[in-house]
Amino acid sequence: MTLRVLLADDHAMFRSGMRAVLDTQPDLECVAEAADGREAVAETRRLRPDVAILDVRMPRLDGLAATEAILSAPGNTTRVLVLTTYDSDEYVYRALRAGASGFLLKSLPPEEMTSAIRVAARGDALIDPSVTKRLVARFATSIEPAAEPPGVGRLTVREREVLMLLAEARSNAEIAGALHVGEETVKTHVSRILAKLGLRDRVHAVVYAHLNGLTRRHHPR
Repeated sequence: MTLRVLLADDHAMFRSGMRAVLDTQPDLECVAEAADGREAVAETRRLRPDVAILDVRMPRLDGLAATEAILSAPGNTTRVLVLTTYDSDEYVYRALRAGASGFLLKSLPPEEMTSAIRVAARGDALIDPSVTKRLVARFATSIEPAAEPPGVGRLTVREREVLMLLAEARSNAEIAGALHVGEETVKTHVSRILAKLGLRDRVHAVVYAHLNGLTRRHHPR
């Protein structure tokens, strides 16, 4: 199956380079380019690509606002990857809150970029673990505990355990090891957690747990 990709960046040279990289991949196809955020939103709604790659800094509408517009559209199925040259907590935080499936630096090697597209298209979240863990530490010290959100009450005891381990930015393999279960079992728990809480993917589960102060009420394993 060929994955359809939209590229949005105000630098034509970068778009050209990315398109050249995509053209070398038999399973990836660049279906459109956009030079600003508004054009990216319009083209995404028109073409419904599998993945849209948006630069943070673009004229008319920045990449974070464009991400929000794309992902809030009724019936949207496009996954968004946000690109930037800056490894900034503020950018990462806003991108994740906007609903992006990943935050990537433009300095990444081409093979990591193409891998990220495939990961996002599968519906998985992709973010550098070191960035996630830094954000987790920041959330843990800056978010005040709040009343437990209603959705959490629908989780089983084991699903709560998995959510807390997700909140520590642990991988499926690490969670499986901590709970002494198989990875497939962990995947099932994660899927149920996301469905019950109405979350897009595991990165947003991390954000959810910390924004709602859930980690303050649980001791990490």
